[in-house]
Amino acid sequence: MKKVRFIGLDVHADTIAVAVAEPQGEVRSMGVIPNRPESIRKIVKKLGPAAQLRVCYEADPTGYVIYWQLTGLGVHCDVVAPTLVPVKAGDRVKTDRRDATKLARSYQAGDLTPVWVPDAAHEALRDLVRAREAAKNDQLRARHRFGNFLLRHGRRPATATTPWTQRCLTWVRQVQFEQPAQEATRVSARRVIMRRPDERAIDECSPGDRTLDGIPGSHGGVRNSSSDSRWPCPVRSVVSTGAIHQVLPKAFRTRSTKG
Repeated sequence: MKKVRFIGLDVHADTIAVAVAEPQGEVRSMGVIPNRPESIRKIVKKLGPAAQLRVCYEADPTGYVIYWQLTGLGVHCDVVAPTLVPVKAGDRVKTDRRDATKLARSYQAGDLTPVWVPDAAHEALRDLVRAREAAKNDQLRARHRFGNFLLRHGRRPATATTPWTQRCLTWVRQVQFEQPAQEATRVSARRVIMRRPDERAIDECSPGDRTLDGIPGSHGGVRNSSSDSRWPCPVRSVVSTGAIHQVLPKAFRTRSTKG
């Protein structure tokens, strides 16, 4: 451990500021490199060997691509919680190089808190959950718009019905407008409100992509639920029936609503 270099990365969409804490305690900036795989490989080769490098960067919207690349190169990497990075009182100057230097110094001192990093399979499932949540929100807004559209033109069911139940949707299918523009509006809105959000997120997948084989814990109850004829593929079963919690680690389940 005497020859280990601690590296702090301040990661942005297009650039990465790099700073190194040397074994002797000196912390220096290595400048800014493009956020590209080849640039990361070059800086690892320059500072290596990989076994003697410890790299960290803050969790941010760029995700875990850099983490996966660094670990693939044999470099130990930690993604740290940005809200738990020590901040000196009165230190209000923020630049990319200063932030990278601060990360490297704090990392060497052991003052940073790593976060749980999902593997590629878990992150893919999280993306699917996010997509379904976004689709559900889109569907809700579309229903509100369509309801207001019908209200403006005095279209109501003959008998009172609970909104968006099967009985209501049956009536919606029968609504017609004389004006072509209004009919086009109705058809367009109906396509959104009548389709299940999980179908929009899954139907474009190839059959080979609709399995859960790459996700730890995706056997047993989850596979049994996928045999239900309502859900023709395992991914749709997991998303639609709520079995998602059987294949996600506990650390993510408690934060899934924020992701």
